[in-house]
Amino acid sequence: MDEINDPTLSEEISRLHAEHRRYAQRLEELIQKPYLSSDEQLEEVRLKKLKLHAKDLIFALEHRSPVVA
Repeated sequence: MDEINDPTLSEEISRLHAEHRRYAQRLEELIQKPYLSSDEQLEEVRLKKLKLHAKDLIFALEHRSPVVA
């Protein structure tokens, strides 16, 4: 990965990484349960979507081309 020099961009990527970790931790908690209630099943689906979205945003921010003026 290239070095990210923009502090705002770096902070946003760090925030997204933290969100992604939180989603992954909660998903792991749900996976450990032998049975999920209907609310937990909905939460699992929602968390998977949020986790994927965060991953996509991280990838896009880390790989975007610098703007040349």
